[in-house]
Amino acid sequence: MNTMSHKQLRDIRFSVLDLAPILRGSTAADSFKHTVSLAQHAEKWGYTRYWLAEHHNMPGIASSATSVVIGHVAASTSTIRVGSGGIMLPNHSPLVIAEQFGTLESLFPGRIDLGLGRAPGTDHQTAYALRRDRRSDSHQFPEQLAELRAYFGTENKRVRAIPGEGLNIPIWLLGSSGFSAQLAGQLGLPFAFASHFAPEHTLQALELYRSTFQPSESLEEPYAMVGVNVIAANTDEEAERLSTSMQKQFLNLIRNTPSPLQPATEHVELWGEHEKQALESKLGSSVIGSPKTVEEKLQTFLNETNADEMIVNGQIYDHHARLRSFEIVSEIKKLS
Repeated sequence: MNTMSHKQLRDIRFSVLDLAPILRGSTAADSFKHTVSLAQHAEKWGYTRYWLAEHHNMPGIASSATSVVIGHVAASTSTIRVGSGGIMLPNHSPLVIAEQFGTLESLFPGRIDLGLGRAPGTDHQTAYALRRDRRSDSHQFPEQLAELRAYFGTENKRVRAIPGEGLNIPIWLLGSSGFSAQLAGQLGLPFAFASHFAPEHTLQALELYRSTFQPSESLEEPYAMVGVNVIAANTDEEAERLSTSMQKQFLNLIRNTPSPLQPATEHVELWGEHEKQALESKLGSSVIGSPKTVEEKLQTFLNETNADEMIVNGQIYDHHARLRSFEIVSEIKKLS
């Protein structure tokens, strides 16, 4: 696909994806303090939205009760949009999600986003513990989505989401393949693609979304956001060193030994060529380097994707280095 965007970085929005990392030697309580700190800085630096992800049974991710953390972040900020990137809808009753996000929108009007995914965000055993019903899976996602959207509508129905009914909460579809891209296009919803861990499918998913897009009450034209891992530092060498925490976290997932985020090291020990290839396929589009390097790589990524927005993930162990990385991205946007 040849999109050949003429957009510059300053022309698009930038947002934050926070996996609320639990650090080795630290606790979830510390993680939430870091989340609030990053959200407050992101608001000050001009980021558009701050999204939290739903994962379960993961020793390195604290945002399992995603709606609760969204409320905490929204209460600790004043203007930045806050939402889910995403809520894994097959894990939940659509009514419960409508009520939770209706509550959030009632508390923080005009600031809440509801991003929805169809993956479990965990392993099969944990998914069963969440759902209690083996029949609830990704195949029912379109029907679950329709039910959820109906709860926000105002048509007469016996079961009503209160709060939730009649509220205008933007719904996004999230995806790492073509399924949600096509569904988002057909329904005329904004679409966010997980380029930060599925880079090889990015361009075809965006093409599918744009080619199937039907204008709707929500959106007149396609609106595509792409996730990107960014680890920025004052020098390329320092950024490469910081990126070892992200690499080790991903390797631990491959090895089925999920663990808290580990400190940066000078190098990462790989168990053979298969791990090298796995790292490259999943993290190959990560943007790592000095401000100049990051600006060049982000502009190249924008040229390829023609994205309307980038949502930045930064798995960095040292909190001050993590803040600095997001600050560099905000400076690049303003200067580009």
